[in-house]
Amino acid sequence: MSKKASAKTPPPFDELRAVYQDLEARPLARSCELRTTCCHFRVTGRTPSVTRIEALYAAKGFRASGRKTFTPRADGACPCMDAQGRCFIYAHRPFGCRTHFCEAAGGMYPRKHVADLIQRLEALDEKIHWHEGPRELVGAIEDALEAT
Repeated sequence: MSKKASAKTPPPFDELRAVYQDLEARPLARSCELRTTCCHFRVTGRTPSVTRIEALYAAKGFRASGRKTFTPRADGACPCMDAQGRCFIYAHRPFGCRTHFCEAAGGMYPRKHVADLIQRLEALDEKIHWHEGPRELVGAIEDALEAT
């Protein structure tokens, strides 16, 4: 079966948003407030990995922003940052960006607190017949933009 979600069956974004809502309901102290330190991948040495369903959802946010091209940044930061250094797909940002390692926002979520949500994300990929596992954010979103 194709890696792409069927054209007849839209990706299960409602289920993905439910995972994100469940994450927000967890009683873990967070204070992101649109901080972007973690978005400077070359500086931090860390790049989030995303599932296919998350990449498709991020691509939807990218398109909703009105942007036409997805261009990797010369400084190694996330290509989803605007000229002011803010995430322009913030509402569509992947799980890894929501559970980031930014110390100023509260540090990385302990895996034991989110393992069930990670399993749900993996199940959503199975639902759209994507079996390759998570990929690096930039390449995954580029591919999702090409596929949609």
